Amino acid sequence: MLWLNGASMDPQAYTSFLQSLPRKRMAAGAFFRDEAGRVLLVKPAYKPGWDLPGGVVEENEAPKAACRREIREELDLASAIGRLLVVDYNSATEVKTESLMFVFDGGVLSPEMLAQVRLPPEELADFRCFDPAELPAAMTPTLRRRVGQAWQMLMNGGDVYLEDQEQV
Repeated sequence: MLWLNGASMDPQAYTSFLQSLPRKRMAAGAFFRDEAGRVLLVKPAYKPGWDLPGGVVEENEAPKAACRREIREELDLASAIGRLLVVDYNSATEVKTESLMFVFDGGVLSPEMLAQVRLPPEELADFRCFDPAELPAAMTPTLRRRVGQAWQMLMNGGDVYLEDQEQV
């Protein structure tokens, strides 16, 4: 017998219940800046446009740990990942299932750190720092809004919960 909150429960029934719950995709990215205050973006080799460095949160992996792992894998940087800036719930679309996106403060990268960046060619084609006011037109509107919210949280302090890139 399994005991939860003082009540007994059939372990098989509880396992069946847990397995019936929905699963959500999660991803975590880092909001890095250079010393001039420009935002670091990467150009994936497998899809169009620019993106924050980061990636999918794997099974049994915390979002912040996933962000650290992805930064090591994508940029070859062992950078400290700071505080949470944004959590963005994204509704399902015709193409994608619903998801949660986490954006963490990656801090400021020195010119020496940027010079050490090594991209995995099968995953990333380029990286560049962009002025926040001039985010690239190749960035999706969804990402542009999320990055804008991350920038505001960085400048004003705090963090923000979004639903489809809008504060609720």
